[in-house]
Amino acid sequence: MDKVLRAEQSFDILRRDIIICNREARIYAIDGLLKDGVLSKMMTFFYSLKDESVFENADVFSKNCVPYIEVNTEKDINTITQNILSGVCAMFIDGFDSAILMDTRTYPQRQTSEPDTDKVMRGSKDGFVETVISNIALMRRRIRDVNFTVKPFSVSRTSKADVVLCYMEDKVDHKLLREISNRIENTKVDSLAMNQQSLIEAIYPKKWYNPFPKIKYTERPDSAAANAMKGNIIILVDNSPSALILPTSIFDVTEEADDYYFPPLTGSYLRLARFFILLCSVFITPLWLLAQQNPTLVPETFRFVVVTEGHNLSIFWQLIILELAIDGLRLASLNTPTSLSGTMGIIGAIALSEFTVDVGWFSTQAILYMAFATLAGFTQPNYELGYCVKFIRILLLILTSIFNVYGFIAGLVITVILLVTNKTISGKSYLYPLIPFKGKAFLNKVLRLR
Repeated sequence: MDKVLRAEQSFDILRRDIIICNREARIYAIDGLLKDGVLSKMMTFFYSLKDESVFENADVFSKNCVPYIEVNTEKDINTITQNILSGVCAMFIDGFDSAILMDTRTYPQRQTSEPDTDKVMRGSKDGFVETVISNIALMRRRIRDVNFTVKPFSVSRTSKADVVLCYMEDKVDHKLLREISNRIENTKVDSLAMNQQSLIEAIYPKKWYNPFPKIKYTERPDSAAANAMKGNIIILVDNSPSALILPTSIFDVTEEADDYYFPPLTGSYLRLARFFILLCSVFITPLWLLAQQNPTLVPETFRFVVVTEGHNLSIFWQLIILELAIDGLRLASLNTPTSLSGTMGIIGAIALSEFTVDVGWFSTQAILYMAFATLAGFTQPNYELGYCVKFIRILLLILTSIFNVYGFIAGLVITVILLVTNKTISGKSYLYPLIPFKGKAFLNKVLRLR
């Protein structure tokens, strides 16, 4: 094992030689992933053993002399190595052909707290952390049912990342479950460098031209548990503080936990408001550009949207530059130290305010509509959907600028085609229950009736 683990080259691989009832034994563990107190108590117990009859084999010894719950024996050297590198403590005793594996590991983790991206006005304030065992416990605490199943996998050749499927045995689509399980087992990647994203790209290669998200991410244990009880499959990856929910339709992506923490009437209003704001964020700037290019088609009631003052840049380029500038400010805020974030926000507000209007870069209405589109993007809990809306909006702007009304219509047709031809991971319609239409199910998706 010293040679396999390269223990001489890695100082964090611990080796402890002990004598148990006149027999030599060696314990391997990883420093930092070991519960020192638990192992010390077990070693004290081992030192006190006097009965040599328990040394028949590793199984007999583990049943009679290992005072711990999570214990098993293993012969395969590769499995033993993987367990040790995962933090499991392995003990080899002279005369045994198997190692005794004791799961005394503990992982460094931050305190469970409310996620930054999935906040709710009501409801629980706990969130997933980077340790998969803790995340499973948070779900198990909410689902006290024997049908709740947790299926483990080890993925990638190098990192051997722990991947877990969570589902309800009596509600899950077993055909989809088998397909996902087979894809995970047959994944051929060196490592899951980017955790969940690397896993999804390995098992479900995505068509690059379709931006609509097929998977919903959540950092909330209550949302994950609720979706599991609906029959969905939850994927947890060690070192990632979020869960993957699948299969996912466009209606599932737009759902929020707050929809269910308020009475049905309030939850329905929040959901409808989110749908309406989503549509507005897609069409507000393309429609405004269309109005500038065709002022005679604008009804008298909305004639105020037509820009009458002169400007140095065309409306199209103003909107495109603002799209890029807002993304630039967003990226800058992510890399700005917390102590300077306030200053960064002030500078960004000044840069995109009246100064840019005074020097002739942008019109006041361009900034107003782009500000609305940007804020509207934050009403959606899914970042992928937010960027999907941005890409569609830019596509509509480009086509409208080049082909005018026909370009706008072509952009709508392309968007509908992308939605209709998109499929969930289970192969069903992405627009279900709208296509194929199921009245009661569709009403339940649009309104919070129960």
